[in-house]
Amino acid sequence: MNNDHETLIRVENLVMHFPIYRGVIRRQVAAVHAVDGVSFEIKRGETLGLVGESGCGKSTTGRTILQLYKPTSGEVYFRDQNLVKLKPEAMRLMRREMQMIFQDPYASLNPRMTLRDIVGEPLMAFEEVSGKEIDRRVAELLELVKLNPDFAGRYPHEFSGGQRQRIGVARALALHPSFIVCDEPISALDVSIQAQVVNLLEDLQKELNLTYLFIAHDLSMVRHISDRVAVMYLGIIVELADRNELYTNPLHPYTKALLSAIPVPDPEYSETHQRTVLQGDVPSPVNPPSGCRFRTRCPIADESCALKQPEFRQLKPGHFVACDKI
Repeated sequence: MNNDHETLIRVENLVMHFPIYRGVIRRQVAAVHAVDGVSFEIKRGETLGLVGESGCGKSTTGRTILQLYKPTSGEVYFRDQNLVKLKPEAMRLMRREMQMIFQDPYASLNPRMTLRDIVGEPLMAFEEVSGKEIDRRVAELLELVKLNPDFAGRYPHEFSGGQRQRIGVARALALHPSFIVCDEPISALDVSIQAQVVNLLEDLQKELNLTYLFIAHDLSMVRHISDRVAVMYLGIIVELADRNELYTNPLHPYTKALLSAIPVPDPEYSETHQRTVLQGDVPSPVNPPSGCRFRTRCPIADESCALKQPEFRQLKPGHFVACDKI
C-alpha cells in the first residue's frame, strides 16, 4: 500500500487533558489524562492501526490530530505545517485535506437531511458549485462507495447500518482528502457487514492514494487492514511495530495479553494455547499510576516500575516498546 516514503502526519508528544470543575465558581480540581505524550508518524499511502481497550484514548488521539479538540500541549504536523499553530480560518481550509469517518453511523448523520444534503454539504461549505454540479458530484461519490445514486433523495433512517457507514465514507471523500481518521468505523456494524466496509476502505485507499489512521479494538481486523500497528494503554503508546512483527513477536506484556484474547478457530490450538488474563481493572485516567502506567496489572512488574515512566525506545528496526523489563 505504501507508495512512497514521505511522512504525511507527524505527532510529537501530544497531550490532551480534559479539566474537571467543581463548585459554584467552577474551580478546576483535577483533569482526565486522556492522551499523555503520544508520538508517531504516518507515511503517505499507509494505514496505521491504533488499538487498545475502551477508554484508553484512541478516539481522543484521532480527534486531537484533526484539531477537533485543541491539544493541551504537543505538536501535530501535516506535511510540514504545524496544525496546532494554525489560525481558525487557515485550519478550516486545511480540513479539505483531512476528514473523519465516525464510529456510530446512526449518530453521525443528521436525520433531517437527505442523502444529497449530507454528502453535498462539504461541497457547499468549501466550493462554489451550483445545484446541478452538486447533484453530479454526489452521484459520483455514491457510486464510488457502491450506493445507488437514485437514493440521493432519501433520509438516513431509510438505510441499514452498513449503508449509513458508506454514506459517512462518501461524505468524508467529498473534498478529495489525503488523510482520513477512521474512528472505529465497523464496531457498530454486524459482523457480516464489517468485512464489506473494510474492503471498501482498502479499495478506496488504492484508488485514491489515501492515508488512514484506523482506530479499532478488533485486533484481527486491524491486522488485515494496517501496515503498522500502535498499541495504546491509558493515554500512552506502549508498542508500535509492523503488523506482522507485532502479531508474531509481541514484546510488551500488555500487547501479549491483548493478542492472547483473539479467538482462533482451531480446537487443537485452543487446547494448548495459554491465555494471559490481566488482573484488576484499568486505573482511572484522572489519577494514573506513577511510573509505568501498566505496572498495576503487569505480570512482570517490580518496585522499580513505579519510580519512572519507561522510555519509548526502539529495540529492533521499526519496533518500539515502552518497557524497561524487556
